Amino acid sequence: MIGLFITAVAAVRLLGLDHYLTLSCLKQSRDTLQALYMHHRIAVTASYMGIYTIVTALSIPGAAVMTMAGGAVLGLVAGTVAVSFASTFGATLAFLSSRFLFRDWVQEKFGDRLHTVNQGIRREGAFYLFSLRLIPVFPFFVINLLMGLTDMPVRTFFLISQAGMLPGTIVYVNAGRELGRIQEVSDIMSARLITAFVLLGIIPLAARKCVSMWRSRKIGKSA
Repeated sequence: MIGLFITAVAAVRLLGLDHYLTLSCLKQSRDTLQALYMHHRIAVTASYMGIYTIVTALSIPGAAVMTMAGGAVLGLVAGTVAVSFASTFGATLAFLSSRFLFRDWVQEKFGDRLHTVNQGIRREGAFYLFSLRLIPVFPFFVINLLMGLTDMPVRTFFLISQAGMLPGTIVYVNAGRELGRIQEVSDIMSARLITAFVLLGIIPLAARKCVSMWRSRKIGKSA
């Protein structure tokens, strides 16, 4: 199974499929994708979610562009819903693969970080995963794999991951919606686009502040 996983990732690179997960490709194909979506909303949305789930499950670089594509093609609301579920489905598949298929490989590859994760879960429970989703101390795919080695229930992982990733999802989808409208260089400086990217920088800082306040309150109650 590990060989199959490696083969799938290598095929994406060798066939040049990762080219389609770039911002330049998104801009070039935006009009075509939007027209296709207008005529086949359900089929396009389902296909988009399926591809996004695979990209996330296999940890293929390009999830950020895929998220922006959701905003550019599907719009803010539909794009946010599609990305929220597809990213969580993909993360859960990676989580399950780590738990039942690649456990030894993950243990060998990322075992040095597992102690930190286990300590965090013992100290804060599921909120530790929530804080990792808001403030990614580890890369997204590493979180999925490491959580698969813990005793966390699948349902808890799914729900907490979806909630924790939602703020960032909304910001990236909104940024994609704005990027989809860029026709000239002057469009880049639109107030709404600037706001979207400002939020990209503010969310991690605000999340860290909230986590710190929650931890301080928890320590105060236990004292």
